[in-house]
This record gives sequence, structure tokens and C-alpha cells, in this order.
Amino acid sequence: MTEAVPAVLAETANDRLKRTFSSWFWGSMIAATLLHAGTFAFWPELTAEDISFESEELEAIELPPEIEIPPPPQQIARPATPVMATAEIDEDITIAPTTFEENPIEDLPPPPEEAETDLSSAPTFTPFTVAPSILNRNDVVRAMEREYPPLLRDAGIGGQVRVYFFIDEDGVVQDYRIDQSSGHQALDDAALAVADVYRFSAALNRDKKVPVWVSFPITFQVR
Repeated sequence: MTEAVPAVLAETANDRLKRTFSSWFWGSMIAATLLHAGTFAFWPELTAEDISFESEELEAIELPPEIEIPPPPQQIARPATPVMATAEIDEDITIAPTTFEENPIEDLPPPPEEAETDLSSAPTFTPFTVAPSILNRNDVVRAMEREYPPLLRDAGIGGQVRVYFFIDEDGVVQDYRIDQSSGHQALDDAALAVADVYRFSAALNRDKKVPVWVSFPITFQVR
């Protein structure tokens, strides 16, 4: 009869893990403790930042006193409707005729005296039916060519000057002055020099010669 030999069981990885679990566990705990202790020991010191601030003093504002708004004015009453008068008016009322027998000429007041005005003092409206006309146009043209400022003429600069003329009953120019400037003083002075050459016919108011103020243009241009 053969003697039985006991079987030897092989050790598994799970068995080895259970056997060494205690060593691994406490070794890990010690390593973690040392790591945390070293971290806190060498960690830089943290300080809180100063975030305080200063507030400006509040200034009290005085509000203006309340203004009492007056009530709107009352609506204006409409005017009353006009009513025709009930008085009776005689339709046969007549005005007595005015005769020279009842009002003699000797008793009548004199007519108002017309105030004499000096027309030559300043340009003013003067009534006339026939305007004065220029009698010496050729002389005027030659005077314009002669008085045209050379600097303006060579530069091609021209312009128009309106000149007031005061012409008496005989057609003689008694006064002249600038009515509307050309914008160039040299042209205005030249126009006044030309104005002295003008000769006119007399103006008529119906069939009577009258003194008048008239305005004529004097134009300087390069042809």
C-alpha cells in the first residue's frame, strides 16, 4: 500500500497582496504625511492685499425754494353781439348848400404856405414826366477811356459805379456823388472824374423845366 503525500498549494498574487497590504498602507501614509509637512514648511508666506479706500465727503446741496405757479388767467369773455339801434332816423336830412354869398372870399382863411425845401442838399425823389438825356455821349466815352485806372484795365478788372447827378432847370450839373460803389476805390474816383464831363438836357414836369436828382451807371470794362 502506497503512503499519501500532502499536496503543496501554489501562492497566488492576491495572497501576496494581502500579505504585503499592511506594509504598503502604512508606508504610503508616512510618505503622504512627510510630503504635506514639507509642502507647508517650504510654502511661501501669503499676505492679504490692502483693499481699503477713502470715500469723499458728501456735500449737501441746498434745493431752491419751491415756486408757486399762479393759476392761468381767466378766459376773456366774448364781446356782446351788436344790436341795431331802435331810434328812428329821418331820411330827408339834407346838407345846406355852401355859397359865396354866405361865405365871402374876404372871410376865408389863406391857403397854407408851402415850405420851401432845398433839393440840392441831398438826393431825394423829384417828380418829372420827361427825364433828362445825355447830350455829349462821345465826350463821356473818351473821358471813361482816359480816366480808366491803367492797373485795373491791364489786369482786366472792371466794374459799374452808379452816380447821383443833381441837374438844375437849365440842364447844368450842380452836384454829383456816389450812389452805389463798384467795390474798388480807384474805379469810384474815376467815375466821379467822368461825371464832371456829363451834359444833360433839362428835365420836364409836364411842360415846366424842373431841377431833379437822377442816377446814371458808369461802367468800366475791358473791350
